[in-house]
Amino acid sequence: MDDAELIARIERLVEEEHELRGREESEGAGDDDRDRIAQLEVALDRLWDLLRQRRALREAGRSPDEASLRDTSTVEDYEQ
Repeated sequence: MDDAELIARIERLVEEEHELRGREESEGAGDDDRDRIAQLEVALDRLWDLLRQRRALREAGRSPDEASLRDTSTVEDYEQ
């Protein structure tokens, strides 16, 4: 997946997350919506991490294709 595809995927997931959060605020969210929001948050964290890896590799003069999608536990344990 190249950067453009990765960014497009992130944008689609962000759009879905915003839609669900808007519904949550106006109508209240059910368990399915809350579960999906949690899934989206994790998926977005992983995709943003992948994009950052690709950019860092490129800046270091290496191939961005060396980047890999990290597992959930790795990405979710990062300190902010």
